[in-house]
Amino acid sequence: MGTISDQVDLRYPVGRFTYDGVADPAKQRRWIDEIESAPDHVRTAVAGLSRDQLDTPYREQGWTVRQVVHHLPDSHLNAYTRFKLALTENVPIIKPYEEALWAELPDGRSGPIEPSLALLQALHQRWVMLLRQVSPAEFSRRFMHPEQGREVELNEMLAMYAWHGRHHVAHITSLRRRMGWD
Repeated sequence: MGTISDQVDLRYPVGRFTYDGVADPAKQRRWIDEIESAPDHVRTAVAGLSRDQLDTPYREQGWTVRQVVHHLPDSHLNAYTRFKLALTENVPIIKPYEEALWAELPDGRSGPIEPSLALLQALHQRWVMLLRQVSPAEFSRRFMHPEQGREVELNEMLAMYAWHGRHHVAHITSLRRRMGWD
């Protein structure tokens, strides 16, 4: 048996989000490509899972696979809106939301996943259409995040949501591997 340091943190199977403050056009294109491919990766990750498997938490005291799937369009819809606000207003103050409480609502706890998969696909098509038209300089626009007490640059958001998709797909795929569902 490995030591604690040898074990993967199930909360962060791809590591915690980090942003070094550096965003060049090549990184921006890579992050946009990752956002574009995320819905397909999510759909592949949940393919063939049974109802019981969808209702299995990815870790002890974590969300179920179903809740993770529903969380993605909830979160990314908020991110898409924040992008549009920052592109059209001067440092707008965004509205935070209680993502953990959203995941506990009936649609997140027990709703079928297909509507969320379809919503994520359509949302990402629109989002990527926008992102591919944003100039590299426009990615330096910002919004104010009142819970964080700071201005957030769109470059950081772009990097974070590229990571966010990978992060949650890894929750599902690592659970599948651990449970032998592959």
